[in-house]
Amino acid sequence: MNTTALGLRRGWTEHLNQLSDRRELVNALAGSVGVYALLVAWLGGNTVPGTDVRTGTYLTAGFLGFAVFSTGLMGLPLVIAGDREEGVLLRARTLPRGTRVYLTGRATGVLLTIATNGVLILLVSLPLTGVSLPSSPGRWLTLAWVLALGTLAVVPLGAALGILLPGPKTGAALLALPAMALLTASGVMVPLSAMPGVVRGIAQVFPLYWQALGLRAAFLPDSMLAAEIGHSWRLGQAAIVLGAWAAGGMVLAPWLLRRVRGR
Repeated sequence: MNTTALGLRRGWTEHLNQLSDRRELVNALAGSVGVYALLVAWLGGNTVPGTDVRTGTYLTAGFLGFAVFSTGLMGLPLVIAGDREEGVLLRARTLPRGTRVYLTGRATGVLLTIATNGVLILLVSLPLTGVSLPSSPGRWLTLAWVLALGTLAVVPLGAALGILLPGPKTGAALLALPAMALLTASGVMVPLSAMPGVVRGIAQVFPLYWQALGLRAAFLPDSMLAAEIGHSWRLGQAAIVLGAWAAGGMVLAPWLLRRVRGR
């Protein structure tokens, strides 16, 4: 079998193992779908100020973006840090094409986890918010490229973080606070236009805001533009920022991996 096929099979097997582990499954659901469901139950009946969009519908698009962001920049680094600590990376190096198969498997697992979390969020949102799927081919295209580019923007960077973290337990403490801060400040729960100017500037540097903005452009009606910065979806800027993060991560992650393998 070639490297890609071995990596895909490894990623699929690990994903099935994760789904069969009740504790891991409950932790994963509580960290993404559970938080989303609680917020929708609490705030979902309101409307976004200045628009006719329900808060629950707004949260759905934001949490789909957060599912991509958190899996790539929190879940993946902790898994890689744990594998490094347990010697999995060292053992992979001793096998033919082992490192490439390992990375392909991890990337496959991340994509499957993102897909699973996204489907679960949509399934929960249907009875709670009545959110509708994209209504035109153009919106489906927007959904496809935002998810693809948003994933590329965080997965290579997540791999680089996993290589740098001292260990999974310390890494969880280091990543949790910045992730929660970005969740609050990136327009996932409240439109960014309602935030102070400094917060708006910082949030627009990171990919989470642009992921959520692109997903709102796919799912939400244009009446939502009344609460967006510049009253525009700014999809061109979203593509540029997400593409820059993707390119930076794809350059940084292999370089760091080579340094770790050298040691």
